[in-house]
Amino acid sequence: MVEIVSVQVAGDYGLMHTDPSGNQLQTDITVESGGRGQGFRPMQALLAALVGCSEVDIVSILKKQRQELTSFKAVTKGEREEGKEPSLWKTIHIHFELKGEVDPAKALRAVELSMDKYCSVAETLRKAGASITFTIEVNGKSVV
Repeated sequence: MVEIVSVQVAGDYGLMHTDPSGNQLQTDITVESGGRGQGFRPMQALLAALVGCSEVDIVSILKKQRQELTSFKAVTKGEREEGKEPSLWKTIHIHFELKGEVDPAKALRAVELSMDKYCSVAETLRKAGASITFTIEVNGKSVV
């Protein structure tokens, strides 16, 4: 069982979430919605969790393949359902930028395995109806 302790820290909506190891994540809502804008909005945190989950998979797979990854970056864009409450993620696109001594075919396979098989956050989002797509660059060259 995982325990997260969440404490109000910034106005009515700002929370600091702390895990058992002391790691923290701050969430809030926008100023326009009544918050102070001093943290990730909860749905943004979900996109960050998706990338965090896939990064662990991708790096682990590439290490097993003896690929020398020196830099990992992901740019994630999502679109939510309009006019619905709750408003779920409808489409999510992740652009992975990898650098190092990495075979592009192995990078593609690592991302595919993460997105299609191993990443629990991706599967959770898909089961909620999200369509997740991705593109990959290795050392500045497009793979997919």
